[in-house]
Amino acid sequence: AMEKSYVSMFLLLIVISCALAKDAGKKDSKDTTAKPKLPQTLSRGWGDQLIWTQTYEEALFRAKHSQKPLMIIHHLEDCPHSQALKKVFAEHKDIQKLAEKFILLNLVYETTDKNLAPDGQYVPRVLFIDPSLTVRADITGRYSNRLYAYEPSDISLLYSNMQKALKLLKTEL
Repeated sequence: AMEKSYVSMFLLLIVISCALAKDAGKKDSKDTTAKPKLPQTLSRGWGDQLIWTQTYEEALFRAKHSQKPLMIIHHLEDCPHSQALKKVFAEHKDIQKLAEKFILLNLVYETTDKNLAPDGQYVPRVLFIDPSLTVRADITGRYSNRLYAYEPSDISLLYSNMQKALKLLKTEL
């Protein structure tokens, strides 16, 4: 078991050093602003203070091992609906606070896992996965034709769905 943790630590170090090397190449002239530099690459604007996972595989691994639910947001940078939802999500203090209890992933591409598109590959859509790695198809938004879609006006429903995902966890484990 000891070797295994060494290997994963080693891999993690490789990933981190690759990520740092990648960022080092991107020195912009925008560094003149006095704002503290936070890596916004993984949050893509959905919550820069939150910890976001990089890949679906990493997110599943972390959900399983931390026993936290996973929240996946599919979106596109050039989709006005995604942009509008992102804005209210990022500015919603309670959601940002509650999001700390989740493993978080936002994706601008589709995974090969068909379970993440139970009713199609539209954006924006938000799905919850529990630590047993089951997609919670039972946590839906208000639209029957796009079950996992949320509009900015549905932000309180998304918030209560996040609460539901956390509550399910307590009752089922």
